[in-house]
Amino acid sequence: MYIIAGLGNPSPKYAGTRHNAGFEVVNILADRFDIATDYIKHKAVCGKGVIDGNKVLLAMPQTFMNLSGESIRELTAYYRIDVSSELIVIYDDIDLAPGRIRVRKTGSAGGHNGMKNIISCLGTQEFMRVRVGIGEKPKGYDLADYVLSHFSDEESRVMEEAFTDAADAVVTIMNEGIDSAMNRYNMSKPETDENI
Repeated sequence: MYIIAGLGNPSPKYAGTRHNAGFEVVNILADRFDIATDYIKHKAVCGKGVIDGNKVLLAMPQTFMNLSGESIRELTAYYRIDVSSELIVIYDDIDLAPGRIRVRKTGSAGGHNGMKNIISCLGTQEFMRVRVGIGEKPKGYDLADYVLSHFSDEESRVMEEAFTDAADAVVTIMNEGIDSAMNRYNMSKPETDENI
């Protein structure tokens, strides 16, 4: 079974903010594959289902971002999964432009507090992740204020595509493997020029 964990902050006031990119992707997967995320277990909103023959648990930790690892640790221990091959974490990344995604087999937290906590709680950074670009913090902006801000209308259109791409990447990881997903989704998208 795969545990697919999207990171974000609970409470309606954080809905649609940059930091909730992981929640957005999990919601797309839930809608696409008719998986009801309708119960809370191990400090996460959860839903069990099947994606292309793969048993999955969709999870959205409700611990607030900086304590995401508490929920992930409980989930992975309870279901006794191999975190290196059966855990996929989806989260926002300020180092990627809005609309870009990156798939990785492993890696550091890269300054992301939710990922720092997960790595600390699991005692390993050997787990798969899908990073969703939310754009670099503007100069003079507080980081916390930035990640808890909403996307502009223009960014929202780009992000909808990114969330869909990230959901597609998760499915590709399960069906074809992480290497195939990295090859397909880590390519830079061509820049568009409205003046052409």
